[in-house]
Amino acid sequence: MKYQTSIEIDLPLDRVIQLFDNTQNLYKWQPELKSFDHISGEPGKVGATSRLKYQMGKREVEMIETITERDLPHQFSGTYEAKGVFNHICNRFMEVSPGRTRWVADNEFRFSGLMAIMSIFMKKAFKKQTAVYLKRFKEFAEAS
Repeated sequence: MKYQTSIEIDLPLDRVIQLFDNTQNLYKWQPELKSFDHISGEPGKVGATSRLKYQMGKREVEMIETITERDLPHQFSGTYEAKGVFNHICNRFMEVSPGRTRWVADNEFRFSGLMAIMSIFMKKAFKKQTAVYLKRFKEFAEAS
């Protein structure tokens, strides 16, 4: 499953990237995130891996992030692997006008096992959740 989500943020590109590139800020716009732990590689660089734990309702979801491309302020890509789910996300940032930035998130999901069956019924939920995260980041960033 592939889809694209985008949002415009009323901040300059350099400020958006400064906020986006700080892992401590993840907790401010992803309230479900309970921990972010570096595993290997140089933190924030291509090849680095981290373990992220989310509380999604009554269940805990653990995923491994691997940074696959880092060309900030223009692009940041990574893979996120959880049980039965593989997500590659390419985040692109562009200046729309002075003081305004567009964030485009290209997502590609692949599912296996039980998640392959469940994904048929959950496509809208994945797209909606991505849009929620972009909106939360916008609100956090513009309030910072």
